[in-house]
Amino acid sequence: MGVLNVTPDSFSDGGAFLDPRRAVERAEQMAEEGADIIDVGGESTRPGAAPVSAAEEIRRVVPVVEALAARVSLPISIDTTKAAVARAALAAGADIVNDISALRFDPALADEAARAGAGLVLMHSRGRQETLHALPPVEDILPEVTGSLLRSVEEAVRRGVAPESVSVDPGIGFGKSPEQNVELLARLGEFARGFPVFPVLVGTSRKSFIGRLLDGVPADGRLHGTMATVTAAVLNGAHLVRVHDVRAAVETVRVADAIKAVNRESSIVNR
Repeated sequence: MGVLNVTPDSFSDGGAFLDPRRAVERAEQMAEEGADIIDVGGESTRPGAAPVSAAEEIRRVVPVVEALAARVSLPISIDTTKAAVARAALAAGADIVNDISALRFDPALADEAARAGAGLVLMHSRGRQETLHALPPVEDILPEVTGSLLRSVEEAVRRGVAPESVSVDPGIGFGKSPEQNVELLARLGEFARGFPVFPVLVGTSRKSFIGRLLDGVPADGRLHGTMATVTAAVLNGAHLVRVHDVRAAVETVRVADAIKAVNRESSIVNR
């Protein structure tokens, strides 16, 4: 899943793709580099980001989604927590809704996904928009993430979303300490076993915990650290990874998949 932020203030690429023409060019580049999904976002969720109205978010994302739907033969995901934005983006040609609140902010978002027959990614986070990154971490992160997402899955299905349309994301970086982010990657297999019929998405790209592990390297210097986390995610059960650096991630995933395939075959032989 290639990240396409059409925002002025995202932590890594804010302002780079506000012009719809540049956004489409970037999406086409990611498609050429091997992306399977383009994830379009119109509101930054970085620490300290100002909230954006639904009208402004729609103004940013709909022209890009419309242009991509006409020019790129890949599924388009809309990264939003608002039902109104999801509705507009789905009407413009989006295929998936990626909700960082897992329906906590606006449960009606599931109604829009169900009505359109769209995919729905449910990501764990804690608190509201203004406190996503400011809450103290819970003591035991895995039960918190798993329990919260199970409730969100139940709500999505209750509102008519087909179970086969749902994916889950443990929410690396949202309301977790740096140590807990590492723990979630290391224990991703346990997390995945809690959701045996749902694809698992992991988004670690350029996040601050990688910078802390690498002695404060800034966002644009976190490529190698990001690819290490992508490798760990794939080996531990991720089906999808959300990244800014698509070509590097595609190559990383191919190698990790090859290693994982050998491990899988060995476990079958040794049973």
